[in-house]
Amino acid sequence: MSNLAASAPVAAAAQKPFLNRLASGISSRLVIIVPYAWLLFFFLVPFVIVFKISLSQSAISMPPYAPSIDFSEGIAGLWAALKELSFDNYVWLTEDPLYFNAYISSVMIAGVSTLLTLLVGYPIAYGMARAPASLRPTLLMLVILPFWTSFLIRVYAWIGILKPEGLLNQFLMGIGVISTPLVIMNTYTAIYIGIVYSYLPFMVLPLYSSLEKMDNSLIEAAQDLGCPPISAFWKITFPLSLPGVIAGCLLVFIPAVGEFVIPDLLGGSQTLMIGRTLWNEFFANRDWPVASAVAIILLLVLVIPIVLFQHAQARAQEQDR
Repeated sequence: MSNLAASAPVAAAAQKPFLNRLASGISSRLVIIVPYAWLLFFFLVPFVIVFKISLSQSAISMPPYAPSIDFSEGIAGLWAALKELSFDNYVWLTEDPLYFNAYISSVMIAGVSTLLTLLVGYPIAYGMARAPASLRPTLLMLVILPFWTSFLIRVYAWIGILKPEGLLNQFLMGIGVISTPLVIMNTYTAIYIGIVYSYLPFMVLPLYSSLEKMDNSLIEAAQDLGCPPISAFWKITFPLSLPGVIAGCLLVFIPAVGEFVIPDLLGGSQTLMIGRTLWNEFFANRDWPVASAVAIILLLVLVIPIVLFQHAQARAQEQDR
């Protein structure tokens, strides 16, 4: 009995490392499982549903497409519904130039808007990174402050500023710069202004994060060696801030391509962007299959270049090693 009593603490002590390893293994797997489960339920499952709708045909029913999969009929009903699916909607998109022009117009508007946002946001982020440390939290709060207001209200505010009798024209006419109101509303200029204003924080924050971490002694060393400030910026500051530039451009470009509210309110009815086309197909025409096909192609247009870029960047990092 004494031997058994003496061996019990030893066995318990031997089990502790095993239990610790088991707990750490479970926790590490949970850390991996949680984001994958999030992507599964909030990205992959909706993507599969939309892709299935894009292969269906428009119908006067609820929901407004056919076939609808009825799981109560079992495997036979599922197989019968799958056999009715086709790629006719994708073929239709290639035959109608409206959709191709909408994609091209959206990419061009988003590209120009991203470039303008970068030109406006980089000096702001650079100034924030070079500001005194005690002032940086206040400047950061001022950048985030617009998010405290509804996005729709902020876009509506630009209507009051840009319309012919708006604040901007009244101010310019009041100081004598112009004699007749400028036509800015319902133009691409208004769209660019709205996108740059709305998405500017998405550009400033990644840039500020990169510039704030930069070692200022590199600039001082370059200046000591006789490098002019402009050359030091392009040879040291800008290359070191490229991760922030890339992240900011992606954060602005991706939502800008599918933007609907800003073109609809500031660009007028003649603006051709894929977000408006998608809305019209869903709600005006109630053609869910075609609208789903438009959404799937838009997703591929955005995701494939990003995946290729990340792959090329990973290969470049491996070669540097």
